[in-house]
Amino acid sequence: MKKNRLGKGLDALLSDTRKKAAQNGQLIESLKTDNIEPNPFQPREDFDRDSLEELAESIKKQGIIQPVTVRTTEENDNYQLVSGERRLRAARMVELDEIPAIIDQFTDQQMMEVALIENLQREDLNPIEEAQAYKRMLDDFEFTQQDVAERVGKSRSAISNTIRLLNLAPKIQKYVSRETLSMGHARSLLSIKDEELQVKAADHIIKNHLSVRETEKYVSKIKSAKSSENNEKDQQKKKSKTAEKRFVDKRWLKAEKQLSQTLNTRVKIKKENGNKVLSITCDDYEVLQRILSLLDQE
Repeated sequence: MKKNRLGKGLDALLSDTRKKAAQNGQLIESLKTDNIEPNPFQPREDFDRDSLEELAESIKKQGIIQPVTVRTTEENDNYQLVSGERRLRAARMVELDEIPAIIDQFTDQQMMEVALIENLQREDLNPIEEAQAYKRMLDDFEFTQQDVAERVGKSRSAISNTIRLLNLAPKIQKYVSRETLSMGHARSLLSIKDEELQVKAADHIIKNHLSVRETEKYVSKIKSAKSSENNEKDQQKKKSKTAEKRFVDKRWLKAEKQLSQTLNTRVKIKKENGNKVLSITCDDYEVLQRILSLLDQE
């Protein structure tokens, strides 16, 4: 179902004029491969070598059946590829000097949309490349996530969840792009905010071949342990601050003990605003009277 929706979007972008031109052999020119620059909005970074070699062998025997699509550039005789990068790469592999191309007018926005949708149709993009393409559409053309969703035939939540993958640690993004970790694993890891802990968790998942369900349970345990650790640290900080405020040297502590014994009540000496503050606990007025009487005797 999604592919149909994507297909309609791509057809609209490439226009009826281009389709008719391709079918009727009109407006197709033979361009030098050296004069065709890559699509600057191409979201795909990795191209499977074996697949390209197969296509190159087919082109060597049968030629290029479907022309690539290009747009003109400001430089004379130079063009930018709009769609058909695999065909162009394969043609260069078999050292074709020229390649059939349809020359059409495309805006930067249309260039990006064509490249993205063409790759999505072929399912050639890994999740990170897809996320980067969506993010670029948001940043470069001020699209909303809903705008992107409508153009690629996916739900807004699917776009949002894919873009969130870019919040993963760079090392984990590589794991996802290489399919060492699945989208399900990645979504679970996103809930771990500490990057170092996130990477350690990912390495553990890979090493132990954890399923997505097992990963969810494992991440839940990590978060619980981290929460307890943070609470303990908070308590230690409070104690440390209290101790720092309370701290006096041994002479004062000794005096504190002597006073407590002499007065037969709790006595504390602490630092406050650079001074030493003496506090004597009086549970009732009688204790105070007893202390005062001791002082009178002195």
